[in-house]
Amino acid sequence: MKQQIIEILTELRPEFDFSKDVDFIEAGMLDSFDVVMLVNTFDEKFGISIDGVDVLPENFSSVERIEALLKKNGVSI
Repeated sequence: MKQQIIEILTELRPEFDFSKDVDFIEAGMLDSFDVVMLVNTFDEKFGISIDGVDVLPENFSSVERIEALLKKNGVSI
């Protein structure tokens, strides 16, 4: 699943290397608009509905945090 997440992130923001171990939000790699776009993309791609209370910057700060969010919302590996 990690590779799928990296591919989606790279499609959204191809100028960044999302395989790096950095906080995507703090590093300026993702902003609030990107998070909204990601929620929509994940909802469509995985057939889920991410709860609004989960749409927090810290849930989109790394591949691992995004993966945990997706699993919490019903995506299985």
